Amino acid sequence: MTWVLDNLDLIAALTLEHLRQCLLPILLGFVLAIPLGWVAFRFRLTRGLVLTVTGLLYTIPSLALFAILPTVLGIRFLSEANLVIALTIYAVAIMARSISDALGSVDPAVRQAATAVGYGPWRRFWTVEFPLAGPVILAGLRVAAVSTIALATVGILIGVENLGYLFTNGLQRRIIPEVFAGVIAVMLVALVIDALLVLAGRLLMPWAPRRTAGRRRRLALRLGEAA
Repeated sequence: MTWVLDNLDLIAALTLEHLRQCLLPILLGFVLAIPLGWVAFRFRLTRGLVLTVTGLLYTIPSLALFAILPTVLGIRFLSEANLVIALTIYAVAIMARSISDALGSVDPAVRQAATAVGYGPWRRFWTVEFPLAGPVILAGLRVAAVSTIALATVGILIGVENLGYLFTNGLQRRIIPEVFAGVIAVMLVALVIDALLVLAGRLLMPWAPRRTAGRRRRLALRLGEAA
């Protein structure tokens, strides 16, 4: 506990750096996954290929990916760009399937109704299908965000300082409170980002169903009465 109190400034600085490094991959992963998810949903012949390839991307070990990217893209191994691109790839791997499944959850009758009133494919996608698929997409985005925040700690192995520094430094110097501080800081960052995404979802999608504890109790009571 003494170590934590004496190094609050270091923990805060690493936390902000960690958050900065994670926001761009989460955003890029979400944007890039939209067309991939749409292709997987729209064209049944390519669905298996797209989802299999993106799924396999997530199985690549992070250290191997760090070694491959500089060779393929010509970037430096010990660079933040290497970390950001790797995290973006992992985020796309998660989000592509989520977006495909989300679009598939939209009622076909709604699409037909939108087409009947004159909506073209582009307008129908952005004003009808994408908003209705929003709750499922948000669930996938939350998983991708938390995964990205956790994976970013590996960046310390290629010289990118973030909260992963507390793990490696704490283990090397056998300062266990430092390791625990890193774990708790990563968890707090993940919880804050997740809470912000939930809040954004409620603000942007007020039509999305919400099952509160009170509603669950009332439903249980009605079911009990019916029985």
